[in-house]
Amino acid sequence: MDLSELILPGNISSGLKATSKKKVLLELAARAAHITGLPERQIFEVLTERERLGTTGVGNGIAIPHGKLAGLDRLYGFFARIDQPVDFDSIDGQPVDLVFLLLAPESAGADHLKALAKVSRLLRDGGMCEKLRGSGNPDALYALLTESATPHAA
Repeated sequence: MDLSELILPGNISSGLKATSKKKVLLELAARAAHITGLPERQIFEVLTERERLGTTGVGNGIAIPHGKLAGLDRLYGFFARIDQPVDFDSIDGQPVDLVFLLLAPESAGADHLKALAKVSRLLRDGGMCEKLRGSGNPDALYALLTESATPHAA
């Protein structure tokens, strides 16, 4: 699975202005609702329920909130670079400035896990995160996220 199958250029935010974890999730839920056609409240509730199970702040300034929703026809990815890092209750205690939201149909099963693993591998790459943090252009962020998957696919 290529990240270009998950994320479209319009699903990238290069300067998200949010001051808390809740506001980040609200903003991403609003953007996801616009793209998926699902109610914003439903998306936000799924994300907050997942956060109650344990933080999706995986460390090094990265969070990968995710959830499964009825009514989705495929996996959807959304990426945001936050202007001012926010407390995300991350496992390392560091604030988050890079967020990759993953939404999956309830029936996604292994595809959901494969997508999470792919995103996690990409964002564990320190050089990649440095490039993502250094770019303020959504098109450049999209190119970094999708083109980087090609060398790893071999």
